[in-house]
Amino acid sequence: MIEVSYPEPAFRYRDEGGRRLIFDGIRRCWLVLTPEEWVRQNFIAFLLHRCAYPSSFVAVEKELRLNDLRKRFDLLVYDGGHQPWMLVECKAPEVPLTEEVLQQLLRYHLALPVPFLVITNGTHTLAWRKKEGRLVELDRLPDWSRPDAHT
Repeated sequence: MIEVSYPEPAFRYRDEGGRRLIFDGIRRCWLVLTPEEWVRQNFIAFLLHRCAYPSSFVAVEKELRLNDLRKRFDLLVYDGGHQPWMLVECKAPEVPLTEEVLQQLLRYHLALPVPFLVITNGTHTLAWRKKEGRLVELDRLPDWSRPDAHT
């Protein structure tokens, strides 16, 4: 399991129609603050502020196709060559990180092959590196500043 130390929150909030909204700085829009969105926004903040991943290399909730199905991944980080590098699946804090969650991420991986895979529920985070057709569990996320982390 990877320890995630979230940065001090600096989110913008507003209330509208009885719902709490949070501003997503990557997508530049207001979103309903669901438990899963809380995890997604905090994990993005962790990647940008603690891990120093460039915001311009992070895609949030984009559509992908799995056969005839349309799905949406939570986070995709690109490498310096603009190739898909790390896929992240976010769940609400009360959702345990089970084999089923990993299998969901692996299905997305069929459409978006990446070397690094991550699942998080905000409390627990697990990550793997795909190497020689196998998943190797990691004890920390890949370091963006190390060139060998991008291969």
